[in-house]
Amino acid sequence: MKNKYFIITIDTEADNQWDNNQKCTTENAKYLPRFQELAEKYEFKPVWLTTYEMANDDFYVKYMKEKQKKGLCEIGMHLHAWNNPPEYKLNKINNERDYLIEYPEDIIRKKIEAITNLLIEKFEIKPISHRSGRWTTNELYFSILEEFGYKIDCSVTPGVNWNKNLGSTGVVGSDYTKCSKNPYMIYKNILEVSVSIRNIHDFQYDKIKNFKGFLREIKYFLKGRNQWLRPDKALTKKGLIDLINLCYKDSDYIMFMIHSSELMPGGSPNFTDNESIDKLYEIIEYIFKYCYNLGYKGITLREFYNEKIN
Repeated sequence: MKNKYFIITIDTEADNQWDNNQKCTTENAKYLPRFQELAEKYEFKPVWLTTYEMANDDFYVKYMKEKQKKGLCEIGMHLHAWNNPPEYKLNKINNERDYLIEYPEDIIRKKIEAITNLLIEKFEIKPISHRSGRWTTNELYFSILEEFGYKIDCSVTPGVNWNKNLGSTGVVGSDYTKCSKNPYMIYKNILEVSVSIRNIHDFQYDKIKNFKGFLREIKYFLKGRNQWLRPDKALTKKGLIDLINLCYKDSDYIMFMIHSSELMPGGSPNFTDNESIDKLYEIIEYIFKYCYNLGYKGITLREFYNEKIN
């Protein structure tokens, strides 16, 4: 039987970036060893997709640099245009976060150059893996990524249309509804390894808290829903397990994702205290153990690229 690979991607970014008024703090860095060590327990290798501000956090750099040297994780790039230098004033029409694609080409290039050089300086390994901020990309974006040596992207969310999510100048998000669920070359030499999302028709009884929730689950059973391998605020298991079982049948990998700030009490709207974080970790370990017992092998995006291309 062919190997089945378990890929963990973490958008490693400043605290609570869902709040546009939040100052750019990186307290969540101190909470990340718990996740890294849990992944190691099951021989999985997280890919820490790192923003500019996190690459300037001394604690994060020191800890993850050693883990990467030992082959226990990978440092990739995650670009939040609103925090990533150089600064450039856009003609904003709302209070939404900026998409990188809203900037002029020369500024896009300079922003990618700035974070790439910083990651090389801090971690002493050239990053080749990338995820865009707010899931939005275009051909120009990919062409510049290729200039800087990026070989693998994980920004695509199959079956999801982000058109209703605007950038700060009114630019719409990417539409990935027709994108492949399996790896493919998205631009010349850049391999796309998309987030694991499937439209599933299931009845998630563990989400039912009242009659309204019961009716909601009937609707999703009939119409289907896009299920990610990502724990949500409800902290339920059934949808995640249904997704894992489906991906096991139709793909040679599955990708888990989360934000680094979700691993800190109060670092996100979803998990606001120590109790909710402990419950989150119960779900995460349940997923890790389930996939480990299915025979999934831990792999970084860099390793996955080498497996597919070389």
